[in-house]
Amino acid sequence: FSPKYSMINSNSNVFSMFEQSQIQEFKEAFGCIDQDRDGVIKKQDLKETYAQLGKLNVKDEELDEMLNEGKGPINFTVFLALFGEKLNGTDPEDTILAAFKPFDPNGTGFVNKDEFRRLLMNQADKFTAEEVDQAFALAPIDPTGNIDYKSLCYIITHGDEKEES
Repeated sequence: FSPKYSMINSNSNVFSMFEQSQIQEFKEAFGCIDQDRDGVIKKQDLKETYAQLGKLNVKDEELDEMLNEGKGPINFTVFLALFGEKLNGTDPEDTILAAFKPFDPNGTGFVNKDEFRRLLMNQADKFTAEEVDQAFALAPIDPTGNIDYKSLCYIITHGDEKEES
């Protein structure tokens, strides 16, 4: 069960998640990607957008994966739901904590920084070294090289201001 898809399939109004200025920014981004201006983002739209950005060798499989996230035609409402949720960081804290569990079989609350870096760069979405460095810049790392992922999760969901005690 993914909150990303439940939001798209529910009757909730995704427009209420954002301020008017944010919606306008999303409309502009959607317009840039919707190359043929038909109100729906298709594979050819994505290809042309990537070409404009200088990336000419995007695989069809990658484009299909992107389009499949929408579970149907990607109109502006679906676009807003997909990207808005990612940009707004609406993953609940429990979901993020659960994502770390497989890397912490003993339940210590820590994951090894070097091992986690290797996994991030070689599995699934394959983050770049720069992206991993950016993520680790906020991560509380102890002297032995372990990431306190519970604190990192708090930072991700609440910002990097410390809790006042």
